[in-house]
Amino acid sequence: MKFGKQRGATLVEYAFVLIVFLTLLFGIGGFGHALFVYHHLNHAAKEGTRYAAVRGSKCSGDSSCVASNSATGINGPTTIADVTAYVKSFTPQSIDSTQLTVTVCGVSDSATACTASTLNGPQNCTAVVNYPGCTVEVTVQYDYNFIFPFVHTNAVSMSSTSDMIIVH
Repeated sequence: MKFGKQRGATLVEYAFVLIVFLTLLFGIGGFGHALFVYHHLNHAAKEGTRYAAVRGSKCSGDSSCVASNSATGINGPTTIADVTAYVKSFTPQSIDSTQLTVTVCGVSDSATACTASTLNGPQNCTAVVNYPGCTVEVTVQYDYNFIFPFVHTNAVSMSSTSDMIIVH
C-alpha cells in the first residue's frame, strides 16, 4: 500500500545523510593532511638540524663537506641558505615549499639572529659560531590552510623546532 504523502521522503532522508557523510569524509581528509603537514615540519626541522650539525666550522675536505654533498653546491661549513635549500629540497608537492619559513640559529651567517641561550656552550659560541660543541637550532614554520568545500577557514600556523650539538 502506497501513501501519497510519503513519496519522496526517502530522497530527503538520503540528502540529509549524504550531507553529514560528505562533511565527515572531507573533515577526515582535511585533518589527515594537516597531520601529515605537521609530521613533515617535525621531520624537516630534525633533518635540517642534523644537516647543519655535521657541517660545522671545522668541516673541510671530508665527504660531508664537499660541494657535491651540499644543497646549494658550497664547500665547507653550512650557511642559512644552504640549510633552507636542504629543507625545501625534500618537501613533498602537497606542501607549498615557497611558504615554508626556515629559521636557522648557530651557523656561520646567523650570529645576529640567535638568542643567548642558543649560543652558550662549552666555549664562547658568540665569538665562533658554528663551532663544534656549540648548538645549532632549526625552526620550520608553515601556515596551513584547510581545504574544505564551501567553507573558508583561517590559516593555522604550524611550527617545529629542533636543536643539536655541532659535531665538527
